[in-house]
Amino acid sequence: MDRNNIIGIVLIFALFYLYMVLNAPSDEEMAAQKLQDSLARIEEPVDTTAITPPSSNPSDGSNVLAEVPDSMKQIMLQSQFGAFAQSGNGVEALESIENEKIKITFTNKGGHIKEVWLKEYKKRIFDDNKEFVETELKLLEDKKNRFEYHLPVMGKGIIKTGDLYFAANKTSNGITFTADAGNGRSFEQTYTLVDEYTVDYDIKFNGLNGVIENGTNSITLNWVNYLDKLENNTKFEKIYSTVYYKETNENPSYCSCTGSDKEVIDEQPIKWVSNVNQFFNSTLIADESFGASTFETVVDSEDDVEDLKKLESNISIPYRPNEVVGMQMYLGPNEFDRLKSFDLDLEDVIPYGRSILGTINRWVVRPLFSWLYGIIGNAGLAILALTFLIKFALYPLTYKMLHSQAKMGALKPQLAGMKEKFKDDQQKIQMESMKIYREYGVNPAGGCMPMVIQMPIWIALYRFFPAGIEFRQTPFLWAQDLSSYDNFFNLPFEIPFVGAHLSLFTILWVITQLGYTFYMNSKMDMSASMNPAFKYMQYFMPVMFFGFFNSYASGLTAYLFFSMFFNIVQTVGTKSFIFNDRKILAELNASKAKPKKKKGKFATRMEEMLKEQQKLAEKKAKQSNQGKKKKK
Repeated sequence: MDRNNIIGIVLIFALFYLYMVLNAPSDEEMAAQKLQDSLARIEEPVDTTAITPPSSNPSDGSNVLAEVPDSMKQIMLQSQFGAFAQSGNGVEALESIENEKIKITFTNKGGHIKEVWLKEYKKRIFDDNKEFVETELKLLEDKKNRFEYHLPVMGKGIIKTGDLYFAANKTSNGITFTADAGNGRSFEQTYTLVDEYTVDYDIKFNGLNGVIENGTNSITLNWVNYLDKLENNTKFEKIYSTVYYKETNENPSYCSCTGSDKEVIDEQPIKWVSNVNQFFNSTLIADESFGASTFETVVDSEDDVEDLKKLESNISIPYRPNEVVGMQMYLGPNEFDRLKSFDLDLEDVIPYGRSILGTINRWVVRPLFSWLYGIIGNAGLAILALTFLIKFALYPLTYKMLHSQAKMGALKPQLAGMKEKFKDDQQKIQMESMKIYREYGVNPAGGCMPMVIQMPIWIALYRFFPAGIEFRQTPFLWAQDLSSYDNFFNLPFEIPFVGAHLSLFTILWVITQLGYTFYMNSKMDMSASMNPAFKYMQYFMPVMFFGFFNSYASGLTAYLFFSMFFNIVQTVGTKSFIFNDRKILAELNASKAKPKKKKGKFATRMEEMLKEQQKLAEKKAKQSNQGKKKKK
């Protein structure tokens, strides 16, 4: 290689080196690139308009902006948040407003509620020693919660207000959070505590016409709420917790309580949305209405997870530049009269039941119990008084049932003779029993129908006691909480379908139920008119239901025990002091002497069915005998 070639190669390398030096990035540009690389790893796919900026709080170890020179911070925030760049960086600070009932703590990070402390209520759970431990009861306190608006910012895509730092301006009973968009433009959220548990909540988009995408009519509010476990009976707390919502001019509805569910409402406007625990709720109410919305509940299959449920609502909020969009928040207990005062069917979030069951609980049982509770002042004694009044009101039905059973008891000698006559021919016994009952004008179903009529009341009470906040953490006798099970005996092990405890109220109910069944069966011979298996089922059913009621609200099991006790008193008293065997026999003979009415359709069908069963039995017996003869 000659000298000219060597000189040429050296000059080429020199020029290339000079080019690299002149075009090398500055320290500020290197820091900017480092920030971009960090942000790009936050979300997939890469979308710098939707990336959450790093916190500026040095204590969290993620302050990427702190490594960037001040001259570059605004450039990076501008690239992430556009007009809201000034609100993209800050330090989280907390503010609170309160009254005698409630304390609401806010964070400037997103300008939303961080937690709600209900001062008059306690969260009560069992510790490892099966003892109650009480702590402050708080709503909306989970760190994973979100309450943020998705703002469609021009040229930047969706900006989440939960990523912005708001300036706070506090007054005596309220606070305003402002996210600055520059040049007098801003997004404002104002909270005003107006009474014990109600907050006026207003938002306003100030001068954002050039910031928000053209043609925007609504802004999406994303509300994610991880419900905390507030009661010791998590099983029933989970059943009675979900998202409720009310479509305008419609009855309130809700997502499934027992499993994960999603509801999409895109045709009717929404008046309110409520995240409901068993005894408390957090509700957002529109002054006018919300638009298309989706509501979702996510239930974890594991019982030992930290959260009760995850509730998520995506709600369309009207976008009205420079106008206030008014709302209200209710953050408190499920008190019927307080919720009803809104006149928005908000009281329907209390799970008293639907249709006729809910109607009975809301307008019969609840007012009656409240009246008794106001007079007596003790919830347990009020349940006892309520039981007495219900049994007294239903006594005409009980009398009719007992009267029918007394007639059947008076015919017991004839039925016993018939059993002796036909031996083991059960179909024949049943047919002849029906003839005797018809001859004497006795309706075997007469003792059952009054019980069937009472069923809606019993089922309504089944829903009433676990739903009424009046029973929450209210003690009575050995029960420490009438809204939960009474753990009179704690077991060192868990029994399937029963649990690790025994409820004394449930045990007393089972004992009285078995005693009542034995007494009733001893007074009349039911085996002549029904399948013998049913006789044993009467004893098996209370034992089977023990496992269910053992973990149910002790208010209900106390009611069941009191009710069965009154049943025994009414039955023994009526049979001993009102009914007379001679009068009953005279009544039966008089009925027998009367001209017989035409058989009813039901009686005719029963008789035909019994005849058919008898024919089948005779046919099988005949075939069996023929088979035996052939073998011989």
